[in-house]
Amino acid sequence: MKTVLHKAETRGSANFGWLDSKHTFSFGRYYNPDRVNFGALRVLNDDVVKGGAGFGTHPHDNMEIVSIPLRGDLKHEDSTGRGEIIETGDVQIMSAGSGLQHSEFNPNPDKEVNFLQIWVLPKERNITPRYDQKTFDIAGRDNAIQTVVSPTDDQAVWINQDAYFSLSDLSSGSSIYYQMNHTGNGVYVFVLEGEAEVTDTTLSKRDGLGVWETDQVSISASTDAKLLFIEVPMLELAR
Repeated sequence: MKTVLHKAETRGSANFGWLDSKHTFSFGRYYNPDRVNFGALRVLNDDVVKGGAGFGTHPHDNMEIVSIPLRGDLKHEDSTGRGEIIETGDVQIMSAGSGLQHSEFNPNPDKEVNFLQIWVLPKERNITPRYDQKTFDIAGRDNAIQTVVSPTDDQAVWINQDAYFSLSDLSSGSSIYYQMNHTGNGVYVFVLEGEAEVTDTTLSKRDGLGVWETDQVSISASTDAKLLFIEVPMLELAR
């Protein structure tokens, strides 16, 4: 088993007034040659957007882009003709494929939105752009692992990669195991709230631990904890 630890306070940051963003991996003006990716996981941004503000129309191609609201709402529009509001409990994915343009705004003038923006490198390039969004019952992740992104599970949103995203809400003192879906994949465990022991490593809020060269990962909640699991192929990127 191999691991890599990223403490919350070591993340890159950017604050533009309307946007306060923390970057687990190199993004924008933040570059760290040791923090470019974890396998096919390329971007994990923790974004807080002020009321009424947002990202104007901009292009993407050949990237799987997942948005997970943690607090508040996010309005999405793109060149596939979709215009949706994603709320806490929703998971959205945009397969940019051969290219599209989109925008993201906080539709509420009086409250912030906090959401995760996650980019995964695609399995196939230049596919027809695709959008998917689903609402998940949060009770399904109580002391359990709830899959929300998958290339094979019809109950999850589809991704153009052998990647799986799962959420778990653990009560203090509980323990679970994460089982890899594919041999050779790794999993990035990101703590949304609380504190947990992951493979005997203590993780606090917004800490991340990448784990690979194993089939199973043990997790024990030191407090009530919320976790995100991002399982991806362990691709090597050119530096």
